[in-house]
Amino acid sequence: MSIGSAGLTPTVQSRPVRLPLYHLTYGLLIESNPLNPKTNNNTDLSNDSSIRLPGPDWASPSLYSGMQSFMGRPYYRDLSNPDVDIVVSGVPYDLATTGRSGARFGPQGIRAATYNLSWEEERWPYNFNVFEKLGVIDWGDVEFTPGDCVHFVEALESHADKVLEADKTMLTLGGDHYITLPLLRAHARKFGPMALIHFDAHTDIDEQGGFYDHGTMFHTALEEGLLIPEKSIQIGIRTWLDRAEHPYHVIDAAEANDMPVAEISQKIRDVVGETQAYLTFDIDCLDPAYAPGTGTPVCGGLTTDRAMKLIRGLKGLNIVGMDVAEVAPAYDHADITSLAGATLALEMLYLQANNRMS
Repeated sequence: MSIGSAGLTPTVQSRPVRLPLYHLTYGLLIESNPLNPKTNNNTDLSNDSSIRLPGPDWASPSLYSGMQSFMGRPYYRDLSNPDVDIVVSGVPYDLATTGRSGARFGPQGIRAATYNLSWEEERWPYNFNVFEKLGVIDWGDVEFTPGDCVHFVEALESHADKVLEADKTMLTLGGDHYITLPLLRAHARKFGPMALIHFDAHTDIDEQGGFYDHGTMFHTALEEGLLIPEKSIQIGIRTWLDRAEHPYHVIDAAEANDMPVAEISQKIRDVVGETQAYLTFDIDCLDPAYAPGTGTPVCGGLTTDRAMKLIRGLKGLNIVGMDVAEVAPAYDHADITSLAGATLALEMLYLQANNRMS
């Protein structure tokens, strides 16, 4: 059942929350609207039609109007609602970057780019509306003390624990790729050691980097027993790689660009099997022609078309968590990287819907 279309009244958590300015101004507009005399501080009216200006019967809201959320989904935080299937969360963090910072603006950029995707009710090549199959909400951004790496990790793990304890699936928008480590810890507490399906230009298994480093987390995850290395695979790698010592299966960028998509998909399926898997996509897996807006771009990457097809090729695998990381809008051109991140995140939702319909 689709959240918002089912006549639900979304509520936010009761404790005080520091909200972005547009939340506050939107709330003032609602409070001052005489058509909504019964509004209160615990009600989310982002989808309430009574606050829209009158218009002809054929009029519909502009794609670029209203509150900015992922695919226009309601901001909503009641995890006890059984109609909620997927929780989209933003993580505006980039203190683990070793190159260009700016991925903290990734969640904002991805959400804004979904305006370009939200007009199409039945996305090609699917024949259904994903939001009629899944209850998807936008939690908003995870809150943490700026500049405090320790508190960031604690806050993200706590948030993920809360979502997973409610038996919801997470789709997380980064943020630099270090966000995946706290997410893996929370998912491992829920599911035990998992397979990793990792799209990236880099292996991120450096043993020499700092503890809070977006190039070390999959080494740390292995040391902590979060992952099953023989069931894990990295796709698109095109930086330093010692295959003899590497703990994970690898399809490097040359192979990922030259092999038939069906063959790549089958190799991923053969490696992962029926193991519960976490799916993570670093946007720099794409070639800089398709994703210039990232901190550490590397030439020779995948096209967006091939990446989308590979996500679709994961149908049937037991994906228990997902994220898209390293979108840095400040280095983008015409929002093409944000659009790529938004599109891949949406493809992950369709993957979940297809798996649940099978």
